[in-house]
Amino acid sequence: MIRIRDFRFPEDYEEVYDLWENAGSGIHIRRSDEPEEIAKKLQRDPTLFLLAEIDERIVGSVMGGFDGRRGMVYHMAVAKPFRRQGIGTILMEALESRLKDKGCIRCYSLVAKDNIEAADFYQKRGWEIMDLFALGKDLA
Repeated sequence: MIRIRDFRFPEDYEEVYDLWENAGSGIHIRRSDEPEEIAKKLQRDPTLFLLAEIDERIVGSVMGGFDGRRGMVYHMAVAKPFRRQGIGTILMEALESRLKDKGCIRCYSLVAKDNIEAADFYQKRGWEIMDLFALGKDLA
């Protein structure tokens, strides 16, 4: 049975980081995924980092953000042996519900162009591909 729960820091960190590392090329681990950065993230959005568990094993995660205007999805991942079982859908529905409860009316997710599987996942759930440039800059 799948259980959705909030991420607990620091006890869940290593297992979730391992999930991200083994999720495939779609998740790009950066400095913002280090423990101190995750701790800062949780101070801002403690209820928007969700985990899926089966038999007390973390098999999926999704991290969301809300800045008061727009929502963002980060690191949506399901362990390879557990994919195509509805876990990603359950995680996304839970995150979207929590974002709506906060007043979020629009949400975004960045997907690498070569991650067709992820783009298909989002599109099947009502997300649209946008014709935008994604820009980034390291500030530290």
